[in-house]
Amino acid sequence: MPAAVYECMFLLDTNKVSNDVPAAVQKLHAMLEKNGSEILASRPWDERRLAYPIKNHKKGLYYLTYFRTEGKNVVGIERDCALNEAIIRMLVIHVDEKLVEAMLAMARDEHAVALITVNEPPPDDDMMRGGGDDRGDRGARGRRPMAEMKED
Repeated sequence: MPAAVYECMFLLDTNKVSNDVPAAVQKLHAMLEKNGSEILASRPWDERRLAYPIKNHKKGLYYLTYFRTEGKNVVGIERDCALNEAIIRMLVIHVDEKLVEAMLAMARDEHAVALITVNEPPPDDDMMRGGGDDRGDRGARGRRPMAEMKED
């Protein structure tokens, strides 16, 4: 089985890694490489307060990593992450080959986080309800009102 590209989002304990993030990242990379992975891109994503406590943690550092490995190695990576006290949670997903170059380009771009925070005006409410086109007023879910249905 050929090696595939995976994305891993780590949620790191800020109390354990805030003093020396580069050392914590070096440990993450070493763990991935120990499990036969090639690091393709790696960067901090965001440090924030969590919506709800996870293992009594109220904030954490999200760290994004892309790596190439064989699928059988993912089990070892997940096991090692479970044993690492600095990792609160983690998620590994397979990246479709068609998306690899675009995902890596964005992950390597220092300003990519700014793309998430761009505020565009919300779509016109009439268009969302279906009233802004030639179908007539069909309500919020695109259905015709009951009065119209009875007349058909």
